[in-house]
Amino acid sequence: MNEPSTTPVNIKRLILIPALVTLAVTTARLAGELLHGPRSFFNSDPGGLGAVVGIIWLAPIFGIYFALKLAAHGQGPKSLGRAVAFALLGFAVVFAFSIVGALLHLQQHFWGRLLYLWTVVAVAAIVTRPGWAALFRALVTYAYAARVPVAVVMFFAFWKDWGTHYDAIPPDLPDGPGLMAKYLWLGFFPQLIFWAGVTVLAGMLTGSLAAAIANLARRKSQSLKT
Repeated sequence: MNEPSTTPVNIKRLILIPALVTLAVTTARLAGELLHGPRSFFNSDPGGLGAVVGIIWLAPIFGIYFALKLAAHGQGPKSLGRAVAFALLGFAVVFAFSIVGALLHLQQHFWGRLLYLWTVVAVAAIVTRPGWAALFRALVTYAYAARVPVAVVMFFAFWKDWGTHYDAIPPDLPDGPGLMAKYLWLGFFPQLIFWAGVTVLAGMLTGSLAAAIANLARRKSQSLKT
């Protein structure tokens, strides 16, 4: 997996089709919510979690795609086991600091909870980088290609009060923030920090695991031939 690359992968080209697919899913999600489609497909509650139509499901899928493409072009990690270990470490960071936050009551205040959550996820995503730098770069590039359009959609959703999950307000939101403050706290920063981090975390884990499994299968096939 650490062989020198003769045809290095162009990251922008690598993520182009996945980014376009993700944009199409974002467009379909928005249209589905505006047209009041089935809730199971287009959940308009705050966060919109669990909806069938959503770009969060694409992160692990494209993580696998990027990993296999990079590995095939000699841009794999120094060790696939190490890549998987660092990916798991990222999730361990989220788990550990979630417990710390709960024990120290760091998440009781709404704004403090958001800042703490963004910081933890961002740090956890960065922690995965030493495992497989090329995959990390691909996922960060893809994450912003996926999330910047959502951030743009959320601005208009908040401005025009579309009644979608893009402008849904958490029930414990304190009184006071105006349009721009709500957008920055609930739209812009969550998309470009939290959800970008989640994309990297998910893709690093599934991508590293897929590449490791593919490598084991290839070795087993070669051993059977010999």
